[in-house]
Amino acid sequence: MYQAIQTEQQLLDALANSNRQATELIYRQHSKIVIAWIVQNGGDAVDAEDIFQEAMVILFEKSQSASFRLSCKIGTYLFAVSKHLWYKKWKRGQRTVLGDDFTQEKAYEDDIVGHEERELHFEQLDQALDKIGEPCRTLLRAFYMQNKSMQDIAAQFGYTNADNAKTQKYKCLNRLRKLFYEA
Repeated sequence: MYQAIQTEQQLLDALANSNRQATELIYRQHSKIVIAWIVQNGGDAVDAEDIFQEAMVILFEKSQSASFRLSCKIGTYLFAVSKHLWYKKWKRGQRTVLGDDFTQEKAYEDDIVGHEERELHFEQLDQALDKIGEPCRTLLRAFYMQNKSMQDIAAQFGYTNADNAKTQKYKCLNRLRKLFYEA
């Protein structure tokens, strides 16, 4: 009945399927960091737990959408959402965040702009990966997204050794770069 969750994508898929173990694992791995940050920035433990819980609900709802593509680690996403929710609550005047208000708001706006730029780049990367075709798409995903070794990739794709797989990865990566910068 218990199935090991090995990758972030498997964890996200399990969350989307209302897997209690996935929810608990995400909570255990990421709640302390978010709660500590909120407390450090003027919130109390109750506020922090509420904010993190709200971020978890947002992640759960997003994970159930077929069009949702997580372009960062789950912890990064939860931290960004929690930070956004905290600044939103702070802006409504329910709590005073310590430090220079203008600097805090500017930093938040910079975070949003940076996140939007990264999202645009990930969309362009997805489009380029769609255009590159097989076996390059699968090879690059195996190396960069599934963290497979060159030996594993050589075996999976039938290359004679890891060096040949590395050469093919290099050629695929150059093709991907061309497609990415053309888009």
